[in-house]
Amino acid sequence: MRKLRFGVIGAGGIARRKTIPGMLQAANCELAAVMDVANIEAIAREFGVAKAYDNETQLLADPSVEAVYIASPVCLHASQILAAAERGKHILCEKPLTLTLAEAERAVEACRRHGVFLQEGYMMKFHGAHRAIRRLIDDGRLGRLVYMRAQLSCWYPRIDGAWRQNPAKGGGGSLIDMATHLYDLLEYFAGPIRRVAALTGNLVQDYASEDASTTLLEFASGAQATVDSFFCIPDEASRTRLEIYGSRGGILTEGTIGQSVGGSVEAIFGLGDAAYDAAQNKDVARVFQPIEFDKINPYQAECEYFADCVLSNRAPEINNAKNALHILRVTEAAYRSARERRFVEV
Repeated sequence: MRKLRFGVIGAGGIARRKTIPGMLQAANCELAAVMDVANIEAIAREFGVAKAYDNETQLLADPSVEAVYIASPVCLHASQILAAAERGKHILCEKPLTLTLAEAERAVEACRRHGVFLQEGYMMKFHGAHRAIRRLIDDGRLGRLVYMRAQLSCWYPRIDGAWRQNPAKGGGGSLIDMATHLYDLLEYFAGPIRRVAALTGNLVQDYASEDASTTLLEFASGAQATVDSFFCIPDEASRTRLEIYGSRGGILTEGTIGQSVGGSVEAIFGLGDAAYDAAQNKDVARVFQPIEFDKINPYQAECEYFADCVLSNRAPEINNAKNALHILRVTEAAYRSARERRFVEV
């Protein structure tokens, strides 16, 4: 099988923990080179890569590299996308695509001008549970989609030099880093967001980026949702729940949101036609059934998908440039809402 030869820019962090191991499992991907400003020789040895660089210019000049995966601090994404596009390298870039929508628009235009494909790393749409849920929604099992809630929080204390704790390097904190994952995932189920209202702040942690964010979303369909993402909730206290409710049933998950392969899904269908219960007794037994799903490594799947698009000369439809620009519009609308304390149209 023909394999797409990747170079990784920013091979520590999420690349080292999740994406490179997933890439190595992908049948149509080959890891040709790695780059990082720290520990690059150790990273290269860990993954058995012969070519290791300490700057992206060297990696982008390597003729064996056909595509790059960018997982550097967000403040570097725009310049690295531009440099990769100029070198004719196809680009899989971690989220968020850039610090600002204006930067993203320039990056997307550069990719178009140089004829390279661009895909963003919102990998949760590749999770087997979320694919199964999408099929259930598309099949009408929930009736009309009414309300969703998605939760992604962690404990993220002050760490010297951590770029996510500096808005100049990461664009913000828990909202841009984690809530945007959920904006993207909920749009996968419900279609485009049209209005947002957000709260942000620092409740516990003492760094410049926000450690708290809650967002109310309204979709073009009229469905509503809330997203809660915090850097100040202990990991063990949060079950990363996803709740989806429609006029004929509901779907509940735990552990599918995040960087995992597994988790659990349960659902109840076929409701909505019973007579109105004036007593509103909420302690009745509810019969939810477990929903089976394929255990898919979302990092492997996103790499396989991107490689297949490049090798077949087919522009990505999932997580493409249009989607990246839209999610940044939603993100900037959410931050504007938090500043101005009002709903903001996307």
